[in-house]
Amino acid sequence: MSPAQIEFYRRLARSLALQFGPNCEIVVHDLEADDLDHSIVAIENGHISGRRLGDGPSHVVLEALQGAPDALEDRPPYLTKTSDGKLLKSSTVFIRDEAGWPRGILAINFDITLMKAFSGALGALIGCGDAGATEPEPITKNIGDLLDDLFRECEQVVGKPASLMTKEERVRAIGFLDRRGAFLISKSSQKACEFFGISKYSFYSYLDEAKGLQEEG
Repeated sequence: MSPAQIEFYRRLARSLALQFGPNCEIVVHDLEADDLDHSIVAIENGHISGRRLGDGPSHVVLEALQGAPDALEDRPPYLTKTSDGKLLKSSTVFIRDEAGWPRGILAINFDITLMKAFSGALGALIGCGDAGATEPEPITKNIGDLLDDLFRECEQVVGKPASLMTKEERVRAIGFLDRRGAFLISKSSQKACEFFGISKYSFYSYLDEAKGLQEEG
């Protein structure tokens, strides 16, 4: 994003936060930042997620960087959850250049924790369940937490701890991490080696195999 764009979206974030109040977090990510571990260039009401200016990307940002840029679509409201248990209603809008390529992200996260609790109490009182509720996506405070979340997700996808995975299951897990954009994070390959208990040579071999299987699929 250009300096002019960043300044505009900083002012927009501030205006939106003033409009919707302290329960609404507004975050701007620069997808062209020199260091993607510090993609947040503007944030208002960061107390909601515990993030600050200069913090790193979310799951949504990593997936945006990993996927085909021309196939990315804005995300309408969906549920997310902070590390301290707040339930948020979130929206993601891609900031695009004149050619339509995504250069940044504007994210809106509205804290609905109290409203959800009240709704649940009211539903119990009148006999309505919460059927069909979707599992909220996690919002992490920093890169380390995000990578840990992705490691836990890959264990859930495979169905067993990394220490018990076979070679084929490690390939599958590493392919999942690659698709989620985990290896765009600094030093993530080294941490993956430690997590899976494999050498760097094995890691890159498994990653190449995972990419090959993805191309075949």
